[in-house]
Amino acid sequence: MVYYFGKSKTEGKGLAKTLLGGKGVNLAEMTSIGLPVPPGFTITTEVCGDYYKHGKQLPKGLMEECHDAIAQLEQELGKKFGDNDNPLLVSVRSGAAVSMPGMMNTILNLGLNDAATEGLAKATKNERFAYDAYRRLINMYGDVVMGLSHHSFEEAFDKIKKKYKVTEDTEVPAEGLKELCEAYKDVYKKSAGEDFPQDPIKQLQLAIESVFGSWHADRAISYRRIEAAKGNTEIANLIGTAVNVQAMVYGNMGDDSGTGVGFTRDPNTGLNKFYGEFLINAQGEDVVAGIRTPQPVAEMGKWDKAAHKELMEIKDKLETHYKEMQDIEFTIEKGKLYMLQTRTGKRNGIAAVKIACDMVKEGLITEKEAVLRVPASDLTHCLLPSFKPTARNAADVLCRGLNASPGAAVGKLVFTAVEARERFEAGEDVILVRRETSPEDVEGMSAAVGILTSTGGATSHAAVVARGWGKCCVAGASDVEINEKAKTITVNGRKFTNKDTISLDGTTGEVMAGEVETQEPKLSGDFAKLMEWADKYRTMKIRTNADSPADAKRAREFGAEGIGLCRTEHMFFEADRIIHMRSMILADDETDRRAALKKLLPFQRKDFEGIFKAMAGLPVTIRLLDPPLHEFLPHEAAAQKDMATELGVKPADIKKRSEALHESNPMLGHRGCRLSVTYPEILEMQVQAIVEAAIICAKKNIDAQPEIMIPLVGTAAELRILRAKVEETIEVTKAAKKHEGELKILIGTMIEIPRACLTANEVAEYADFFSFGTNDLTQMTFGYSRDDVGGFLPDYIEHKIVPVDPFQSLDQAGVGQLVEMGVTKGRSVKSKLKIGICGEHGGDPSSIGFCNSTGLDYVSCSPFRVPIARLAAAQAALKQAK
Repeated sequence: MVYYFGKSKTEGKGLAKTLLGGKGVNLAEMTSIGLPVPPGFTITTEVCGDYYKHGKQLPKGLMEECHDAIAQLEQELGKKFGDNDNPLLVSVRSGAAVSMPGMMNTILNLGLNDAATEGLAKATKNERFAYDAYRRLINMYGDVVMGLSHHSFEEAFDKIKKKYKVTEDTEVPAEGLKELCEAYKDVYKKSAGEDFPQDPIKQLQLAIESVFGSWHADRAISYRRIEAAKGNTEIANLIGTAVNVQAMVYGNMGDDSGTGVGFTRDPNTGLNKFYGEFLINAQGEDVVAGIRTPQPVAEMGKWDKAAHKELMEIKDKLETHYKEMQDIEFTIEKGKLYMLQTRTGKRNGIAAVKIACDMVKEGLITEKEAVLRVPASDLTHCLLPSFKPTARNAADVLCRGLNASPGAAVGKLVFTAVEARERFEAGEDVILVRRETSPEDVEGMSAAVGILTSTGGATSHAAVVARGWGKCCVAGASDVEINEKAKTITVNGRKFTNKDTISLDGTTGEVMAGEVETQEPKLSGDFAKLMEWADKYRTMKIRTNADSPADAKRAREFGAEGIGLCRTEHMFFEADRIIHMRSMILADDETDRRAALKKLLPFQRKDFEGIFKAMAGLPVTIRLLDPPLHEFLPHEAAAQKDMATELGVKPADIKKRSEALHESNPMLGHRGCRLSVTYPEILEMQVQAIVEAAIICAKKNIDAQPEIMIPLVGTAAELRILRAKVEETIEVTKAAKKHEGELKILIGTMIEIPRACLTANEVAEYADFFSFGTNDLTQMTFGYSRDDVGGFLPDYIEHKIVPVDPFQSLDQAGVGQLVEMGVTKGRSVKSKLKIGICGEHGGDPSSIGFCNSTGLDYVSCSPFRVPIARLAAAQAALKQAK
């Protein structure tokens, strides 16, 4: 249960961080390589797990093992726990396997009591230091262990400072600190109903229980839930925190002492330059709390040249040993440097790329290690605008929603798609605010620099479209009350109109008042080098989801090797097309429908020609019309009236048709391939447009490679009938255009219904390729509506019913089984069947790893996630090869 580390012995070296926690493993490791580490011991994460299993009771024998470890500490340091001559004091800190900065409890100076404080004053010949340490312990112990109000302690301190006519903590004399300790003990007794404990072993036991208890503090639970929702599966499966008990060293023993924190490289830029701060005559929490302004470590040599030189040598030693950038804490006690912690330093994506590339140049790591080193999802930081850190820190945060699509957006509020488009065309940057978005809002979403919704989840329509377009989006911000009619939002009592500016941070989910200054990303040569290495080691192709030539061009610049999903319905919403689409829907017979479709044909053909040109020489998978027809009709009376005027029909006709198309559950209704069975003329128009665009490209020597994808197939018969219709239309079009050359057009299907997976061997008979639509496949497998999961999914993640959001990271145990079955059954009929994935999961690193191991040929994701997918695919291939 307890592992000791010190000069006399180090028991935890080489053990897993899941047992000793990240801090415990690194303390043992630093001790073993000869760094100056104060000795101590680590209580394992398993003990924390047992503590909760047994009704918050420490396991039998634990405190006996702690006694033995304390005895070892006493022997090594020549001090005694609770001694009134030369007392041993310890810190008690948390340390989970995954870093959770500031989320759990810490207690310093433990072991002090009335007698030991006198002993400490004698031993150090520094009475002020001793009583300063004691008052810190009483305050921290009361706050952290007993849950007492910190404010009561602050009031007592303010009275002492007023008495001695000083303003700074450091100006209070020893006599004042003695009085303060007595005042603090009175506060403790009044609030806790008992005296401050004088038995150091009792202090230790309660402190250990407090650290274990903080594992289930609200902030710690929230942190793990948020991290899990981001796809951090490791943090979701932890059993508890370790506890590290370590001999105290003091940075507040005078002007020859100090404390600091730092990174061995700059965590913002990645530059190989020590990045840190220190305070003279201070304890560790003073740096973190911001009570005093620290100095940069670069200036430390002016204060203590020897300590600074040793710190720089330790920096190099740590990087050589760990072959990774480190985040360290250190203390200097009377000129002697001690290392209190090292761990892998957190950094942004820009810094991660530079550090990985630099370490290859420096010979610390290999190319393969560099590829594995950079978290694929962190590449987002390299591709999207962000807020300047100084401006971001000073921002007026109104509320938080879901960080649905990363980036930074600043603009004036707009409340409708029409208003967004009009103000955009007038040269304004706007943020579209909606309760939720629908395909009807696509024009406004395209015009807006950012999107804010008060409902919906991270995979709602707004989020999915925003990510696809690289637009910042904050979804499900429930504190935002929207009054569309009045064109206002109210956030926690504050009202904003369509003349006001707000800022959205899609990376954190924060909504801020006013204009927060942004900075554009700069793609470095290191980024290109990392992508080159990734492409060398990956085996899967990376395609993109793109619906326009501009999207296709952007994705190709990011390294896309084709289009895995072109959603044709998005092409119909532009103003000059929607009228013809609506005419087709309102038509009473096939003749009128074909007349309306004929007007849509040139638009479709032009779009496809542009996409084929942008993707020349690469495959383009075009999904035929998927959503139900009612999504193209307005549902509000005013909008229906406008449409009636435009089309020259009665509003009642539109209302009647809209009601006729209404479905109780549209997701399972008249959509996908079912539309093509009922209205084959829609399929014919789309296929004709694809073939004509391909013929035009062929005449211009542009290598167009269309792939026609039939959506939502659940039976082989559906695909058999519709494939025949597609083939017939291809031949009719070729004949009409007198094209005699070969057109290689593949015909396949989107596998998004569980039955299609179960009968994939039958479906494959009529398919040249499969593409798994894992968004709908997840909905149908779980029975969750992805637009409505926000009401219960956070609770499901917190209670570990599901480890992560299954719409963000593929459910490999359930949905994954269906994918594997589809692959196996499909290839049992056609061994070389091309298979990919085109759902949101195509850009998720964990899901990409699954796709690689399942044998998929490619993944397809939004343009801005293509570099992420390239890197994740390389990481998956390297891990699988091990």
